[in-house]
Amino acid sequence: MKILICGDIVGKSGRQVVQEQVPILIKNKKIDFVIVNGENAANGFGITKKICNDLYSSGVDVITSGNHIWDQKEIIEHIECDKRLLRPCNYPIGTPGLGYGAYELKNGSTVIVINVMCRLFMDIIDDPFKSVDEILSFIEKKFSNAIIILDIHGESTSEKMALAHFFDGRVTAVVGTHTHIPTADQHILEKGTFYQTDLGMCGDYDSVIGMKKSLSIQKFTNKFLKSRLETASGEGTLCGVLIEINNETKIISGFNQVIIGGKLNPN
Repeated sequence: MKILICGDIVGKSGRQVVQEQVPILIKNKKIDFVIVNGENAANGFGITKKICNDLYSSGVDVITSGNHIWDQKEIIEHIECDKRLLRPCNYPIGTPGLGYGAYELKNGSTVIVINVMCRLFMDIIDDPFKSVDEILSFIEKKFSNAIIILDIHGESTSEKMALAHFFDGRVTAVVGTHTHIPTADQHILEKGTFYQTDLGMCGDYDSVIGMKKSLSIQKFTNKFLKSRLETASGEGTLCGVLIEINNETKIISGFNQVIIGGKLNPN
């Protein structure tokens, strides 16, 4: 089984490269399941119902998110009825939407996706360690031999790593999102879980983490100006990872970093 996991989609450039490349990858690589982080898909700030549907139409199965999930007001109503759009599981009780979901594939396998957000340099929300542990305790009783993917949305590499080691052996893969920079530390942890600190973004890398360079520089050099950032609109790069899982043992049998198009294209 092959699962493609893509990093934060940033603006139109990110949406375009995902919608163009995901169908090609699914066909050529025989991919069974696709996860993307879509919290910056709507001009860098949140996501909309239309964008969700466009991504699903291109072959995306699940959309994870993070601290920008609530930036578009319409999403509060939509997330209640869209079980494939996830928000971090460690928001307080009563928050709209789901923090994890279980999805059955045509081959009979079950893929469970959990979305959690860190707290260091982020919003002060519930304990990510405890929140994911409670979900896993429930999952382990209800599902046997499920594939479990954990998207950790966070600023701090140390917090992501700590979470990964804490859940090593209990989940199939841990991938980081949020910083928009692809890390080169893909590896298998001691107890068999795949890990990468950050998948990077799907967007225009001729930018400052997806935003127009001039506006970002202005924001840093002129603190008295309250200008709104805008997404860069050049050619996008798709960044993510393709993991291969043994159908019987559910153990990772291979993985490859995926970087396609734009400034980061290795070719």
